[in-house]
Formats: sequence, structure tokens, C-alpha cells
Amino acid sequence: MICDAALSIVDDVEILIRAAIDGVGLAFMLEAHAAPHLANGALVRVLEDWCPPFAGYFLYYPSRRQQPAGLSALIETLRLDPVKALHHE
Repeated sequence: MICDAALSIVDDVEILIRAAIDGVGLAFMLEAHAAPHLANGALVRVLEDWCPPFAGYFLYYPSRRQQPAGLSALIETLRLDPVKALHHE
């Protein structure tokens, strides 16, 4: 987490959610992460007109017969339902 008087950058979704709930500032995250906190009123939506729904990932890669195993795993993971993928961590 990087913090100063005007900026915080967080790479952990749990810390991001806690900071938003504690009133540190605005948080930008996947709706699946925010949903329970929106439902119980801990978080509220702001700037909704500026946040289009997540349409999914787009990945461009060369079509090859012998793809590296890591690339194949990434492709399969990105094809998962985002909500299921979040709970698979």
C-alpha cells in the first residue's frame, strides 16, 4: 500500500474495501467484491454513470498448436465466471 496526503494505491482488495468502509476515500473494484458491502449499506455507489459494467476480459494471443502451459492456464482462468473466479482464490 502506498499512501500520502492525497493518494493511496492498494494492491489488496480486502485492504481496499476496509479503507473505503472506514471513509479513507473512493474505491474502484469489481462489483463482485463490492456486492455484499453494497447490500448491507457499508458502501454506496458513486460516479455510477462513469463506470460501465465489466464486459469481461479481452486477450489477444497468437494461435498456436503448442501453447505454453502458463498461457493456456491464464486463458482458462479468464474464461471463468468472474464471481466464481473470485471465490476460487
